[in-house]
Amino acid sequence: MSIYAIQLEILLVILGISTLLTDAFKPAGDKRRLGLTLGVLVGVVFCFSFLLKAQTDTAFHGLYRLDAFALYFKRLFLVATALVLVMSAEFAKRIESGVAEFYALVLFAATGMLLIASVNDFVLLFVALELVTITFYILASYLRRQVTSLEAGTKYLILGALSSGFTVYGIAYVFGTTGTTNFDSLAAALRTGGIPNGAFTFGMLLVLTGLGFKIASVPFQIWAPDVYQGAPTPVTAFLAVGSKAAGFALLLRVLLAGLLPVQGVWALLLLVLAGATLAYGNLGALPQRNLKRLLGYSSIGHAGYMLMGIAAVNALGAGAVLFYLGQYAFTNLCAFLAIVAVTNATGTEEIDGFAGLGKRAPILGLALFLAMASLAGVPPLSGFFGKFQLFAAVVEAAQTDSRYYWLAAVGAAAVVVSLYFYFNVARAIYLQEAEDNSAIPVTAPVRVALWICMAAMIGFGIFQRPLVEMAVTAASVFGLK
Repeated sequence: MSIYAIQLEILLVILGISTLLTDAFKPAGDKRRLGLTLGVLVGVVFCFSFLLKAQTDTAFHGLYRLDAFALYFKRLFLVATALVLVMSAEFAKRIESGVAEFYALVLFAATGMLLIASVNDFVLLFVALELVTITFYILASYLRRQVTSLEAGTKYLILGALSSGFTVYGIAYVFGTTGTTNFDSLAAALRTGGIPNGAFTFGMLLVLTGLGFKIASVPFQIWAPDVYQGAPTPVTAFLAVGSKAAGFALLLRVLLAGLLPVQGVWALLLLVLAGATLAYGNLGALPQRNLKRLLGYSSIGHAGYMLMGIAAVNALGAGAVLFYLGQYAFTNLCAFLAIVAVTNATGTEEIDGFAGLGKRAPILGLALFLAMASLAGVPPLSGFFGKFQLFAAVVEAAQTDSRYYWLAAVGAAAVVVSLYFYFNVARAIYLQEAEDNSAIPVTAPVRVALWICMAAMIGFGIFQRPLVEMAVTAASVFGLK
């Protein structure tokens, strides 16, 4: 069972090491082709993942689980990695040196994400989390001759190290008060031990602080806009999709597997944080003129929507969060693929630089417009149905606790506010005239990737059932009602 469980992780490690060896002993003249090849190979690994079956038993002495929840996230991470590698191949000409190492780091970060999907113990949680975080420290500052990239990497390093400190101290408190770091044993101890003492509660809050940094929720969101703007665009996309999904995978595991017996301690806290995160992310995005920075604030806002689903502490909410993460990955990657193609041609990430994009590159204009509309929650795109599910979960929770109506009201207000800044981008694409009307070239791999993302946004918005069923099956491991 142990080796069977980590097949996907082993395959990605082999790909990463092979990439480094290929570059060391036979330098590739065409770095772009290497990235595209790796993207295809990760796609093959994704297809292979459907041969794996969910297991009820744990592996590695209870540290690791390969259940339906883990497989759902592993497949999500593999899809995101494949598309990020395609994006990286387009971005490669802007990297002065170490392109193969860049690809390898993406693969190693993805390996950490695959481990995160199967975490069943605080020890593995910390190891997997640090594998992901440390690789992102390097990736965020990879354009070392650009001040903005170095600044992004430095900020992420300092605040990431601080969050890691909170996490490890919290784990120490939890272990010291319960005598275990295993989620199953922790849940059993809490069911029989009654109300936790102050030391345990303090440790739990420290762990949630560390995880709050990873998902960029208030009050741990301060790094997101600067890092999103300064990091290389493929890294920003991987942070927005992969790292955020990994953070929510951990949050769901910790709260719904290990800490569910004490939901009364943390559910109200998440309710407040969800409302604050929604307000901060959407209001902060209003004045932004840099598209990547706007998406940084947008990412904070979407963390608030997903926190709504977790705060509801019901089966509908857990399934809604998983569905939302699935469709959000395609939506965000679609936006960043368009951004890479445009910035390669224009050299700007300002919203004004996307003026007239619908005429200069119709497929890029359409893709970015659909991405903004889906993020705003416009039907019939997948973002609308994702938000609908989350609000339904909150309303269901409000049947027993009226305070959830306030959270639903804040969420509804956030949706209205977000329409302004998302459609401000859409206005630039189709209603503003560009200073330069020359056509923007779009390569075949980017076209394919964009069509995949657009098909997913439209398909999961109209035909939601396949993804909903996968999300519900994955969330059912927690046994919520």
